[in-house]
Amino acid sequence: MLLIATVIFVIVAIEMKDLVKSSITLGISSALLAAVFYLLGAPFAAVFELSVAAGLVTILLLSAIGMIEKNKEGSK
Repeated sequence: MLLIATVIFVIVAIEMKDLVKSSITLGISSALLAAVFYLLGAPFAAVFELSVAAGLVTILLLSAIGMIEKNKEGSK
């Protein structure tokens, strides 16, 4: 079930037009993948996936999107 939910969230993230919602959905899919790693017996991979992919990458994407939107408002 977790793998199916992960694939669904990844497909939704790809198909969304709003970048903020898409990066949040991508973070959720990374958290689900971390749960899959943990259930498969790889707790270190799960912690790495949760902290780096679901946490750090999502925050970096959201901050980059925020900077881009500020630049668009300033150039108008």
